[in-house]
Amino acid sequence: QVQLVESGGGLVQAGGSLRLSCAASGRTSSIYRMGWFRQAPGKERELVASITWNGGSTIYTNSVKGRFTISKENVKNTVYLQMNSLLPDDTAVYYCATRGSISGAYDNWGQGTQVTVSS
Repeated sequence: QVQLVESGGGLVQAGGSLRLSCAASGRTSSIYRMGWFRQAPGKERELVASITWNGGSTIYTNSVKGRFTISKENVKNTVYLQMNSLLPDDTAVYYCATRGSISGAYDNWGQGTQVTVSS
């Protein structure tokens, strides 16, 4: 099993920046890819960005391209989501999750961290 702990959320003004962290522990050798998801009130959960555990491949949803950067620090088994030029529409609870294969589902989830962007 993989355990995930997110941190770094908070309140920021539009145009500001935040960096989210997701620390993984346990059977990290079983991770294929880690993703950052978000869910705003009344909206469906969406995949914002993801990275392969070896760090070689990243994917972003269109609305965050050029503003968000996902990266991994191997020594700490931690994945970061650097969020710049934040918009009020970025307000949501952000979750990190992992999946164990290229076709598998995201089946390990963190507890979530709130990001609020004020206008």
